[in-house]
Amino acid sequence: MTTRILLADDHALVRRGVRLILDSEPDLTVVAEAGDGAQAIDLARTERPDLAILDIAMPRMTGLQAARELSRQQPGLRILMLTMYDNEQYFFEALKVGANGYVLKSVADRDLVEACRAAMRDEPFLYPGAISALVRTYLERTARGESLPARAITEREEEILKLVAEGHSSKEIARLLFISVKTVERHRANLLQKLGLRDRLELTRYAIRAGLIEP
Repeated sequence: MTTRILLADDHALVRRGVRLILDSEPDLTVVAEAGDGAQAIDLARTERPDLAILDIAMPRMTGLQAARELSRQQPGLRILMLTMYDNEQYFFEALKVGANGYVLKSVADRDLVEACRAAMRDEPFLYPGAISALVRTYLERTARGESLPARAITEREEEILKLVAEGHSSKEIARLLFISVKTVERHRANLLQKLGLRDRLELTRYAIRAGLIEP
């Protein structure tokens, strides 16, 4: 059987290169391409792919945010994160949102096909450095008697933080998220208070450090 794939990345050249890798395999085919996480969710709803490959850093909605929503809407959908970031924070967040694997773009030509096949077998695929990070972090936290840290902000606050940092007005955010302007303003105030920040500039800096937008 052929695995039907949804590919999401905001760079058309990256999508083209990844598609060439996947479509050259007899058991893999890309059926839809998205330029951001929100579009990926819409296409997954109409195309019903078997596997979604999501870049982490995308406009409007990150790959991690999209993966979280896709896991809710389509529990049987397999998800791979494809990223340039060899970063423990993104890696652990990918596991939390239900991704089956984490593949670095720098070695996609070597690892991506096997990651797709592993995901369809319901097997995790982690690049070697991620495995080391997972074990090291687990051992360090166990030694200190700690559990994984709780999220500092809610999922909705994260969505609004990303859009604020991208320069959207409260009215635009309300339209994108189908909520009222008043609700957006309330969430913005909560973000500033929770994070101890003062204005949009500081929110943007925080969003960059959290990996929600690229600097």
